[in-house]
Amino acid sequence: MEVNIWEKYGDPEHCPVRNVVDRFGDKWSVLVLLVLEDGQVLRFNEIYTCIKTISQKMLSVTLKTLEADGLVKRTVYPQIPPKVEYELTPRGKSLLPHIHGLVGWAVENMDGIQETRASYANSLRES
Repeated sequence: MEVNIWEKYGDPEHCPVRNVVDRFGDKWSVLVLLVLEDGQVLRFNEIYTCIKTISQKMLSVTLKTLEADGLVKRTVYPQIPPKVEYELTPRGKSLLPHIHGLVGWAVENMDGIQETRASYANSLRES
């Protein structure tokens, strides 16, 4: 039986690639997940310090998105000043082997991809 591409990828509500992967496939989410893997339980400023190039607003948005998808757990301690900690959930931890596979592939292929990009850019300039 032939698979209809529209049925497989076209409906954003039911397509796993668009619905799930898109949520953590942005510029920052994978980095936040990897930082939380290394740090176990971290406060906002500890995550912010580790990544350095992310804005506080973008880190806040990223953490809220990861929390909404059940990948990150946010714990608020009722004290003054407020204390908030972040850690990976079991679902977040189950994603890590797949992220490590992608990271390994990226490391293995980065030089070749950069060479291909440069060659492509040169061919555009020459045409």
